[in-house]
Amino acid sequence: MTRISAFTDDALGDLDAVGLVEALRQGRVSRTELVEAAIARTEAVNPALNGLAYEAFDRARARASAPRSYGGYFDGVPTYIKDNVAVGDMPTMQGTDAWDPRPALANGDFARAYLATGLVPLGKTQLSEFGFSASAEHPRLGAVRNPWNPDYTAGASSSGSGAFVAAGVVPMAHANDGGGSIRIPASCNGLIGLKPSRGRLPLDRDMRQMPLRIVANGVVTRSVRDTAAFYREMERVYRNPKLPPVGDVTGPGRARLRIAVCTHSIAREAGPEVRDVTMKTAALLEEMGHRVTPIDNPVPEHFMGDFLLYWSFLSFALVRGGRRTFGRSFDRTRLDNLTLGLEAHAARNLRRLPLATARLARTRRITAALGRSYDVVLTPTLAEAPPKIGHLDPTADYDQIIERLVDWVAFTPLQNATGDPAISLPLGESDSGLPIGIMFASTVGQEARLLELAYELEEARPRRRLQDAA
Repeated sequence: MTRISAFTDDALGDLDAVGLVEALRQGRVSRTELVEAAIARTEAVNPALNGLAYEAFDRARARASAPRSYGGYFDGVPTYIKDNVAVGDMPTMQGTDAWDPRPALANGDFARAYLATGLVPLGKTQLSEFGFSASAEHPRLGAVRNPWNPDYTAGASSSGSGAFVAAGVVPMAHANDGGGSIRIPASCNGLIGLKPSRGRLPLDRDMRQMPLRIVANGVVTRSVRDTAAFYREMERVYRNPKLPPVGDVTGPGRARLRIAVCTHSIAREAGPEVRDVTMKTAALLEEMGHRVTPIDNPVPEHFMGDFLLYWSFLSFALVRGGRRTFGRSFDRTRLDNLTLGLEAHAARNLRRLPLATARLARTRRITAALGRSYDVVLTPTLAEAPPKIGHLDPTADYDQIIERLVDWVAFTPLQNATGDPAISLPLGESDSGLPIGIMFASTVGQEARLLELAYELEEARPRRRLQDAA
């Protein structure tokens, strides 16, 4: 099996972001050395992984070599930002080539907060067109490939970020999640991916204007402590007073939790090897003293149809308003079959949209009721291990794409509708040697609980790292 690894004996080494902060403070490395190492790593593996949407290497060099510090805990740590949020002087192409690139005039709300932590952006990472598919396989921009095996997808719209972090290009990268796209690339690439509670982190204006705010920003990382440190530092920059603080989570919690386990998604039972990893994780949690109870999936069957219609409406709005939003160069004939198929699905069913949206909003009542009996719900992140490139080919017939998409990702959209937090942890491996993620969800505001459990599992079941496997 060919693995694509950027890890080498340079300034980045195999340190996580917290480790790099420590190295910077001790004077063992400089900001310039870290940025140059990340640029070299990008150039080494991007031809194989295709995760880069836009490079801003000179800007990163200038920021790293500036005589004054930009402040923030992560000052000098290199990162990437997904190409669907606004970053000043960088274009935002949303994973497509359907209009002419034009740089943003200023940072959007998320980038402003993200960069205030001190992270140094090297550019933007590739995604599926508008983030609609769970695999980035654009017919002209190419497919984003999994560093564990480049024949397979890196997963979801945050594919480029997931591939680069797993391969060792940077220790942490921005991802966002409207149907699973923090958790899915975390699962596919052996990473930690926490989708936070609705409102935990800022959204750009276009995402705030959705009738139901299903999208949440976050990061993918290689360690639980990096994820915890990121939310601690973001909380110093942006604090939502309606949510309990995450705080500084530095290790496992002492409380033994009531954990529900379910291996049946709204659409289907998980595949055998994914179900096996899920149940082994449940058994491990019982050994650790948690109380684990199997449950049936409480989500009504109409949920996936409602979510698909809402998802389709987002495509409808983007396609129909393309020239107004993206400029006169917008050309809908350059959009892929999935985007156009979703737009057509919405157009046929617009009369059903108000009811579908209302029912999606009400699903929070289901998880709130579940939260009165259980502290955490354990499920697979995905129904199967990552598929090969081509399985979700966006140029295929729409009906084929959407059937395969719903089948694979039916576990993750629930928390996008409810606004609850959920984290994917790398707790298993498929027969073909690809990572398998397991998902833990809780009620709104309980990110700290999920991080404490993640620390405990990271200690109990250390994951096989790509740099070791390679």
